[in-house]
Amino acid sequence: MTITSQRLRGAEAVQDRAPSGPARLGEFGCLVGGRDVRTGDVSEVRSPFDRSLVALVHRAGPREIERAISDADAAFRITRALPSWKRAAILEAASAGIAARREELAQTIALEAGKPIKVARVEVDRAAFTFKIAAEETKRIGGEIVALDWLPGLEGREAHVRRVPLGPVAGITPFNFPLNLVAHKVAPALAAADPILIRPATQTPVSSLKLGSILLEAGWPKEALAVLPSSTKDAAPLVEDERIKLLSFTGSPAVGWDLKRRAGRKRITLELGGNAGVIVHHDADVAYAAERIVWGGFTYSGQTCISVQRIYAHEKVHDALVKEILERVRRLKTGDPLSEDTDLGPLIDEVAARRVQEWLDEAIEGGAVVLTGGVRHGSLWEPTVVASLPATSRMSCQEVFAPFVSIGTYSDISEAIRLVNATEYGLQAGLFTHDDRVIAAASDDIEVGGLMINDVSMFRVDHMPYGGVKLSGFGREGVRYAIEEMTEQKLVTVNRRL
Repeated sequence: MTITSQRLRGAEAVQDRAPSGPARLGEFGCLVGGRDVRTGDVSEVRSPFDRSLVALVHRAGPREIERAISDADAAFRITRALPSWKRAAILEAASAGIAARREELAQTIALEAGKPIKVARVEVDRAAFTFKIAAEETKRIGGEIVALDWLPGLEGREAHVRRVPLGPVAGITPFNFPLNLVAHKVAPALAAADPILIRPATQTPVSSLKLGSILLEAGWPKEALAVLPSSTKDAAPLVEDERIKLLSFTGSPAVGWDLKRRAGRKRITLELGGNAGVIVHHDADVAYAAERIVWGGFTYSGQTCISVQRIYAHEKVHDALVKEILERVRRLKTGDPLSEDTDLGPLIDEVAARRVQEWLDEAIEGGAVVLTGGVRHGSLWEPTVVASLPATSRMSCQEVFAPFVSIGTYSDISEAIRLVNATEYGLQAGLFTHDDRVIAAASDDIEVGGLMINDVSMFRVDHMPYGGVKLSGFGREGVRYAIEEMTEQKLVTVNRRL
């Protein structure tokens, strides 16, 4: 693992000062009614890497949020009347607009989220794909015909069941995927014919504001879209106002479950993070498993809800797997996210980096052994591999959200399944094996929303169902499945005997 001295100076030199100078991406208003609204309540967006000023963003206040909700409520009459072909054309145009601005959007993500530029480009490509999926799924929102003649006297009767749009949707999104996780709330809403209001993460609002302009250019009605950077207090109506028919939230469990309590009668979907386990059985391809584990544990410095966090290796392959993982981890380069050869950038801020330090110190005091890494440079963390992690430590029980993995061992697959399940989270997990009996046991007994066979928990394709159980939330994303959340069934019965 390498941190160049030039990068290290760049990251450390700014920890205790706020650089002056113009915002690199410029100044942005909130997006309401198709307008760039400058409220005067300006928030600074700063680089997680060097704290340089990335953008100035005007936050929406109570007046702008009320306007956005009122517009969305009224615009539902427009969006619900849009035919499938029109919605599909808008989504196709949005996909093309994202692709056309690929490098600009990737640079934006790298600057405001600290995501390495080569990883940011992948996120942009995924966002374009998400909108393309939504364009296709728009034309597949179907229904069914149910025969009702199950009893005498019901001859000639049938029921037509179809999906209809729900109404205005509010999405609250996190910092770690400032474009594609926004896309996963916006694209299915457009496909379902629902107006959409987005409250982006405070640290990363610019990507969603740029996406908003792309959607307007694609032809989505301006009153049916809002992007509302705002304070937590001012954003409360997005949670509590009954004109909002569905709230989709991605973030921490503490916030998510509180939002559910406050949301009243509206629908709510929650994606609340994970603590992903991966099992490597004795018949696995150890080199391949190590390659995927390093990718799944350290991409974007582990700041992903399905990032590999806990590894359980069969005792027969444990030593070989550790060797393969350490060789790969030590080749990773950490530093400036705008550098083409950077593999890991900073954590989102130094507060997050200090939290990881506290958790790691606690784990070491409890007996954990650092095999590589374990060193912090400001907001940069060297990729860290730990053995003998105490099962009760926060690094074992909670979501670390950092470039950290632990490795343990097991002798029987039932033991490994028990260890994977020994957490309040249940988002995704991985299993490397070719044994059908092991696959069957894991499929039945591992408590997660998604199990990846011969891959890591980080594997996700944007059209597959995605969501968790236990503390990881409920409801599903993945465009078709989110469309189902954002629509409702309507029943019409027909008496054909008259």
